[in-house]
Amino acid sequence: MWRRVGARYLMRHRDEGKIPEGIMKQSIPRAENPSASKNVSLIEDTELSKRILKRVQKLMHDAIHLQNPDMPDKNLVQLREEYERLDWDNRQRALKILSTEFGVDKKRVKDLIQHYLSLHDDEKSKAGDGENPLEAAQFRTQRDLRASLMPLSVRLFEQMNGQAGGLKFLVDLRADLLSALRDDNLPALRALDLELRALFSTWLSPACLELHQVTWNDAASLLEKIVRYEAVHPISNLYDLKRRLGIGRRCFGYFHPAMPGEPLVFIEVALTDTISNSIQGVLFDKPPISEEDATHAIFYAISSTQAGLSGIDLGNFLIKRVLRLLQQDMPQIKTFSTLSPIPFFLKWLLPKLASFCFEGNEQRAFKEKLLLAHEEKALKDACGDDDTSGESIMYRILGASDPQWGESEQLSAVLKVPLMRLCARYLLLEKKRGKALDPVANFHLRNGASMERLNWMGNKSKKGLKESAGMMVNYLYRVESIEENNQAYITRGIIRASPKVEELVAGGQQSAL
Repeated sequence: MWRRVGARYLMRHRDEGKIPEGIMKQSIPRAENPSASKNVSLIEDTELSKRILKRVQKLMHDAIHLQNPDMPDKNLVQLREEYERLDWDNRQRALKILSTEFGVDKKRVKDLIQHYLSLHDDEKSKAGDGENPLEAAQFRTQRDLRASLMPLSVRLFEQMNGQAGGLKFLVDLRADLLSALRDDNLPALRALDLELRALFSTWLSPACLELHQVTWNDAASLLEKIVRYEAVHPISNLYDLKRRLGIGRRCFGYFHPAMPGEPLVFIEVALTDTISNSIQGVLFDKPPISEEDATHAIFYAISSTQAGLSGIDLGNFLIKRVLRLLQQDMPQIKTFSTLSPIPFFLKWLLPKLASFCFEGNEQRAFKEKLLLAHEEKALKDACGDDDTSGESIMYRILGASDPQWGESEQLSAVLKVPLMRLCARYLLLEKKRGKALDPVANFHLRNGASMERLNWMGNKSKKGLKESAGMMVNYLYRVESIEENNQAYITRGIIRASPKVEELVAGGQQSAL
């Protein structure tokens, strides 16, 4: 009934607004353990699964080589059904078969290369100003060589994409492929992944996607998926969902016609009169003003829904499309900002602090003094510990399994200055291949945003304290500067940041001199 009735019906028939426990526990299919998806169809009988694998292999061959041209659709449907019945081990085997037995015909490629090199432009063969037969042969060989370099598996993917439900199957297939690569990083599997990724980049280009505003009146099956896929700030109950889709809030998603009712990526927006500094305020407080008086749009969550579309940059296009749409529909909104998490800050910081916890000098080469003298003294005084380094004290506080330091005003005040400084350094200065180390920062900076403000205690949840010591960051999308910022970051790795953020880093650098 969940998939048939509307959300209003559910609202009236769910006690205290609770979403059924089974729905809340669902995760993105195949994201963690591909063998756990579609449990009803998976077969535990190993021998039976092996027989199914042989049928899958034959169906792949028949589809690629058009062995049954009178019923190609039936072959593809049967192939999907049989593949989904395989257990995880045999799915991995099927992917290896697809990547090795249906790859590039190396012998044909070698023969064509040799033939191409043997074609020399013989001046005697030219007939005046007419056609040169050798030149025509060269062009034909180039064409054949290009075609021969295309793996046979691509032929199967293109056929499958033309079938109802085929695109969703291929997205799930790539989710399996990515999991298989984590288990066994074979070159053939990597090549297969590159081919699928290239096809998805074409099939899922912005011109092929539909933008839809998700509302409380949408089908219950769609609302269920929004709840299930929300990866940044989990939706706790139906009241929470209704609030995020209600007055002063917006939710937009990208959809593909071949995957109806299945959001590929969606973004949540709050309409305010200032740049928000607390996610708890956005999620749980009433809108501070009416929509007509809103002057700021805050993008506070972007969630990808399909594990098989990892690496396909859909959020980039979505946020710019939504920005333009809000400009058209609500011209009074002049400021577009995010309220973004910093999910890997403590993963970066804690190992550096941990090096101070070793006794003796064996770890001296790995130690980097992180706290300034006055910061360390304030921390020692607050904790009443003069015999331990400030970094060791900070490690014990931040590395606790149950972070309760955020409830202490004294500890919070002492930690604020060094953590804000170190977080600004992490976001602005720590790089990977010339780009921001933090993936969320890299996403928005590549998108043309600038780093506007760090927010202390922007996320007071347990998750926020464990990931980023409670901090969040605002990335500002200035419409007139998006293209310039994008080019500066992509070509030269330059991060545009406000003076306040730069001062946080500069303070630490000057004190170290």
